[in-house]
Amino acid sequence: MTVLKIISWNVNGLRAVHRKGFLEWFMNENPDILCLQEIKAKPEQLPRKLRHVEGYMSFFTPAERKGYSGVAMYTRIPPSSVREGFGIKRFDTEGRIQIADFDDFLLYNIYFPNGKMSDERLKYKLEFYDAFLEDVNRERDSGRNVVICGDFNTAHREIDLARPKENSNVSGFLPIERAWIDKFIENGYVDTFRMFNSEPGQYTWWSYRTRARERNVGWRLDYFFVNQEFAGNVKRSWILSDVMGSDHCPIGLEIEI
Repeated sequence: MTVLKIISWNVNGLRAVHRKGFLEWFMNENPDILCLQEIKAKPEQLPRKLRHVEGYMSFFTPAERKGYSGVAMYTRIPPSSVREGFGIKRFDTEGRIQIADFDDFLLYNIYFPNGKMSDERLKYKLEFYDAFLEDVNRERDSGRNVVICGDFNTAHREIDLARPKENSNVSGFLPIERAWIDKFIENGYVDTFRMFNSEPGQYTWWSYRTRARERNVGWRLDYFFVNQEFAGNVKRSWILSDVMGSDHCPIGLEIEI
């Protein structure tokens, strides 16, 4: 049996986090697979050091729109394939989706939409959620194990944000968004962090305004989920809350395969 360490991080701009010591952190953390969200760059805009990290293969899925969204994956283990979408153009052009096949499991690296901008974007977010669930259920129904990581842009329960009452009408904690996560879990997916930690005050995102991070006034928006059948392979799931450089912090998962 091999234990794999997977890290996921919404970096809020890969070039920006690179200037804050990203590569040094990456080498020290030494994951088998690193998934990034919100890279905000096309590969050709990145320094060579970020495109080619020694010992890793890298995959970049940028948005069509410049300086927006985008996901990336660095992996020591060569995937047999990487799919960059659900096959639905309006979702696939925003650079939010990577699905890598590691034979023992499929790894979904997803940057889910934010619904705060408008009613239209909230509708887009909920439709994206449904397209994702349809995709992952289809893979699971065909017998695949799945690991899903990324910024879901929703805090699930009151325990998952510092100020639930004040945010009950804010996208990211709306009843309709939380109900979708309930539905996702009812479909047979496990929030791995809550397998190990049931404490409040565990967050992955803090607003840059009002020194929220210093006061730990945050939200848990970033998750690792696995299908129920694969939950026994999960050895550890944690939040790397001391890692700076973005308004999000990284999260980690160890699985045995």
